[in-house]
Amino acid sequence: MKPESRQISDKEIEALCSWALDEAVSAGASGADALYSEGTGARLSLKDGEVEESVGGFTSGLGVRTIMPDGRQGIASGNRLDKQSVRALVEWSIHNCKNSEPEEDVTLYTGRLVEDPAVALIDPRIAAITPKERLELCQEMTVLAKSADSRIISVRSAAWHDGFGSSFYCTTTGLAGWEHGSGASCSVSVLAREGDYTEMGGWGMESLRFQELDVRKTAGLAVSKTVAALGAKPIPSGVMTLVIDPDTAASLVDIIAELFCAPEIHKGRSLMKDMLGETVASSCVTLTDDGRLPWRPGSGSWDAEGVPTGRTVLIDKGVASAYLYNLQYAARDGVKSTGNACRGMSSLPDVGTTNITLLPGGATQEQLCASVGRGLFITELMGLHTIDAVSGDFSIGARGLLIENGGFTSPVSGVTIASNLMEFIKKISAVGSDLQYFGTVGAPTMVVENVVVAGE
Repeated sequence: MKPESRQISDKEIEALCSWALDEAVSAGASGADALYSEGTGARLSLKDGEVEESVGGFTSGLGVRTIMPDGRQGIASGNRLDKQSVRALVEWSIHNCKNSEPEEDVTLYTGRLVEDPAVALIDPRIAAITPKERLELCQEMTVLAKSADSRIISVRSAAWHDGFGSSFYCTTTGLAGWEHGSGASCSVSVLAREGDYTEMGGWGMESLRFQELDVRKTAGLAVSKTVAALGAKPIPSGVMTLVIDPDTAASLVDIIAELFCAPEIHKGRSLMKDMLGETVASSCVTLTDDGRLPWRPGSGSWDAEGVPTGRTVLIDKGVASAYLYNLQYAARDGVKSTGNACRGMSSLPDVGTTNITLLPGGATQEQLCASVGRGLFITELMGLHTIDAVSGDFSIGARGLLIENGGFTSPVSGVTIASNLMEFIKKISAVGSDLQYFGTVGAPTMVVENVVVAGE
């Protein structure tokens, strides 16, 4: 599928990338790879029913990485696809390479690119969306949100975005292949007022499949979550049971998963260093990284180095069981790459997560809340990025709803949770059956016992 904005064919791009690799080798590189990437997208946003933003466009670019025998690497990127410009890219890449520091175990993959048909990433329905349809979807979300509750005084944004992207990767070791993907998202943000209290909030969802995007649900949750927070106040300090909703739990799970990336381990920046085989969480916690989940944005047949993606269990029933690797760090540890190399056109390969999943349990969110009696239902944790990745210590803000007698009573804000991440995940007593994905991270409701909440 060739976007209309691109003026050259797939075959011409393939030939140009191959030519760039030959030029790199002729200039003295012992190896090289090329990554071409392109994308086309459109976004429409309404504010109180009026068009606030309507943008669309096409972008493309090429990155060339060169490698010297002593492990020096250089990269250069640009968006012009004529031979003169690409030759300049190669020259800059070689220049950057010669001026970099040698590294051990820098290599290119010598296997082959294997496309997995089960990793579905393109929905023709998304590619067929028209400007008229985008407008109708945004108008529908506006009407639904405005009419859902009398306390909504403004629909600050009803937005829709859709796009399509392609990438071509090739190396001097003979790899060459295309990957394609499409995706869309919808979101609503609203302003609610009741008496002296005003609250702004929202909700959004994204998917690779048009059929999974529910504008009615998006508008409804944007409203219900916002009005539920009206009049939120701190509660007295104490030790409480926390019930964390899937969206918030996913943000926490994402931070935990990053601690398993090999560079963080090697550089001493992760509390999971030397923890393989040790109990790091409660027995109800099983955490996986899976680059082959169908219709998930982190999926693909191969990673940024051409290595086949796969499924890696990071935590198995509470026990740390594996790290995530690219080729370089796998060679350092004497293991195989897990297919978790990531990079952009202008960056060298690193290690990243694909699709992270906290495996679900058997109870519904309602059942988990009912079993608590009195606790705090968390809908937002603020400052998660401040968690110390080495010690695990954190002190973060929280807001949500008070649980009394198994049901929600009053909205809560202005409270703080101070703990240690390792201790915190060891206190997880249950995970729900309501697994939901938010981008590349999936999590169900999570219950954490005996947590100090600082309030009034």
